[in-house]
Amino acid sequence: MAFLGTAAPRVMACQKPLLPLCRATTRCYSSQSTHTTEKSVPYEKTLKQEDGISGPTKPLPKFADVVVIGGGSLGCQTLYHLCKLGMTNVVLLERDRLTAGTTWHTAGLLWQLRPSDTEVELLAHTRNVISSELEEETGLETGWIQNGGLFIASNKQRLDEYKRLMSVCKILIDFVFQLDLYGTLYVPKDGTMDPAGTCTTLSRAATARGATVIENCPVTGIQVKVDDLGIKRLKAVETAHGTIQTPCVVNCAGVWATKLGKMAGVNVPLIAMHHAYVVTERIEGIQNMPNVRDHDASVYLRLQGDALSVGGYEHNPIFWEDVSDRFAFSLFDLDWDVFMQHIDGAVNRVPALEQTGIKSTVCGPESFTADHKPLMGEAPEVRGFFLGCGFNSAGMMLGGGCGKELAHWIIHGRPEKDMYGYDIRRFHHSLTNNNRWIRERSHESYAKNYSVVFPFDEPLASRNMRKDPFHQVLQEQGCVFQERHGWERPGWFNRDGPAPVLDYDYYSAYDVLKNTDYKYSEILGKEYTFDFPPHHDVIRDECLTCRNTVAVFDMSYFGKFYLNGPDAKKAADWLFTADVNKAPGSTVYTCMLNKRGGVESDLTVSRLDNVRRMCGAYYLAIGGGVAQHNWSHIQAVLQDQGFRCTLIDHTEDMGMISIQGPKSRELLQEVLDSDLSSDAFPFSTHKIVNAAGHKVRAMRLSFVGEMGWELHIPKESCLPVYHAVMAAGAKYGICNAGYRAIDSLSIEKGYRHWHADLRPDDTPLEAGLAFTCKMKTSIPFLGRKALEAQKAEGLRRRIVCFTVDEKVPMFGLETIFRNGVPVGHLRRSEFGFAIDKTIGYGYIRNPDGGVVSPDFVRSGEFTLERMGVTYKATAHLKSPFDPENKRVKGIYG
Repeated sequence: MAFLGTAAPRVMACQKPLLPLCRATTRCYSSQSTHTTEKSVPYEKTLKQEDGISGPTKPLPKFADVVVIGGGSLGCQTLYHLCKLGMTNVVLLERDRLTAGTTWHTAGLLWQLRPSDTEVELLAHTRNVISSELEEETGLETGWIQNGGLFIASNKQRLDEYKRLMSVCKILIDFVFQLDLYGTLYVPKDGTMDPAGTCTTLSRAATARGATVIENCPVTGIQVKVDDLGIKRLKAVETAHGTIQTPCVVNCAGVWATKLGKMAGVNVPLIAMHHAYVVTERIEGIQNMPNVRDHDASVYLRLQGDALSVGGYEHNPIFWEDVSDRFAFSLFDLDWDVFMQHIDGAVNRVPALEQTGIKSTVCGPESFTADHKPLMGEAPEVRGFFLGCGFNSAGMMLGGGCGKELAHWIIHGRPEKDMYGYDIRRFHHSLTNNNRWIRERSHESYAKNYSVVFPFDEPLASRNMRKDPFHQVLQEQGCVFQERHGWERPGWFNRDGPAPVLDYDYYSAYDVLKNTDYKYSEILGKEYTFDFPPHHDVIRDECLTCRNTVAVFDMSYFGKFYLNGPDAKKAADWLFTADVNKAPGSTVYTCMLNKRGGVESDLTVSRLDNVRRMCGAYYLAIGGGVAQHNWSHIQAVLQDQGFRCTLIDHTEDMGMISIQGPKSRELLQEVLDSDLSSDAFPFSTHKIVNAAGHKVRAMRLSFVGEMGWELHIPKESCLPVYHAVMAAGAKYGICNAGYRAIDSLSIEKGYRHWHADLRPDDTPLEAGLAFTCKMKTSIPFLGRKALEAQKAEGLRRRIVCFTVDEKVPMFGLETIFRNGVPVGHLRRSEFGFAIDKTIGYGYIRNPDGGVVSPDFVRSGEFTLERMGVTYKATAHLKSPFDPENKRVKGIYG
């Protein structure tokens, strides 16, 4: 890495530029033709005219293993990667011509700096496919131009973000950076892709391997059948020119993906918006300049020959309310009142633009989602219906990596990488057809696309969608809520009184009145830091109260499922890594795996008394943020194995509070009518008890490393039981505590968080959870063979706990060095208040490719890199807090 000594870019006062003066005409570029269209008329009158083609370009086959619908970036990439994996009886259907929908007008930029290790790797694969792989395979050029990427930082927070992301990108894909401490970051391997050249080359490479690409063939219907077990499965794709029988469809239809989903009864939660850029006239002296991204000005500058393309993300994007099926190779009128904010930002960066005219404007439709992440994977409504859409104007740059993962998903049942952040199952089914949620959240994600990604940010849009019975009473006590899966869950408790979440004001766009005196938003704004937040001491007090006396946590948003039926025992044996078939009254912490041994979930399973002579009945408690993912995973396994059992969701019917700490037994003994001694109520057991006159299920469990009980309470009994607990706890100094405290307490004890330090690409052996696996029994379970093979070979990666003595905040993605050599990065990091140190967990590898043994860990000298600064770290093979697990057993002192 080289530190440049150049000065910061010059910023000029923005006078009214000449750019809008040349906006009378718009040049529309397509992969097949170039034409100029007067844009003084509505776009409907500039649609592509019929060119004599009256039917599909090739005959439709009777059957295909997979039908990909949509000939844009994702469709072509998915087709290509399916063929690369050996599946050749695949068909791509495009209603017009390749790239006709949204791909043809994309800016084609590829930026590799991302706040996610998975995304960095996905982008790297796209770059490799476009820049070398396709050309080597076909002899054709894709149009890749490697002119580098320059990221502008206009303030310290932005520069801190770039420094934070820089180190993890270096180790993941061998980045070379140049960092100007005055405010720029340069990535020389970034560049620009040509949509037409890329998609044409991809389709030719796929057809050479046996695929069929059929243009001018709109899909008119999707046939779904219900099998003998009542499961909806994909049957066929209908067109006006014939029907293709197929067990698998991939919806790569972009802004039209929602309509295609409705044909199969599948919700596709995306929304269409106008997205624009302008192309300037010739500018002297810019040849070979890098593409520029100035997040704080919300603008990008793309080199286009001897001109620049200028675009960005505005706070008031235009929604495309009525998506037209006739729209192909066409554009909207550019609304200059909306777009001018990008002109102002561009002139600040390149003053020469003030004297430069516009050659053309490009305003086309793009699809956007609630979290600005794509929609991928098998839809929960219909088996065999896959999504590859909602790419938020990043379909070109993510296409290669996502096409590869989607192909692997289709063929092998799951992707190679951790794709949960893109998986459609990350959204609860109650949200995916909720228009208010989709519209509000998609707007906010669009408007904040260039915002700094801070560790503790929360959305303001689409809030209060799902509230548990404790919501109002906790809000009155100062609860600052977090949003997860549509739920409002407690984050932490503000000492200055209530801070309710208000209705979304669209950041005052569209003439919506801005929320004033908005306490929650003001508190959230103070969270925007890469330092310790200003209420760090509040989190500390919640944690230490739990460690020293007793705290109560509202965990009602947890998924609460019942599994029962004639084959429930067989299903439980196959689904869960641990032996959950113990005596009724037992509760077991376990994992669920995929066939590669990766962890799809960690949860608790409680064995119930046999119900109505059924062979087994189980109560499952699962982290609420991943409840839909877990539900879909379990259902898919039950269906694939043909187990005769039922999964019932009672999440909305029940609340759940967890009472934890040294005084929890004394407190609860006054509330519950059961003996809570360790002999009568051991750890990892549960009972139905009376709590203040109400029947509840009490479980002796802990997710914070203390003695404690969870109370699973019928909805109508939640508040009386809560008030009884708080009244009994007053003399012990009980406090409410939130998930920010849980994050700290759990990492201090070494408990895993799924999708942070435990993901579908991690095995239990690598994650230090071998104790959850019934390997010493002969009971088969999903993923067992993969674990047996890994155990025999030895671990090539292993999770390790690190502590740092210096009081420095870390949040994950910090690089791990062993003896000066990078060996991994932190997945999750928090401050541990009981041990008074920063704690992080990350997976490390042996640079030589060998086994990562305990001796390999013990013998190394470790450092962690945060924002370019290294800190000495101590590696731990056991939790640094209570490594003998005495506290959860009630042994204190």
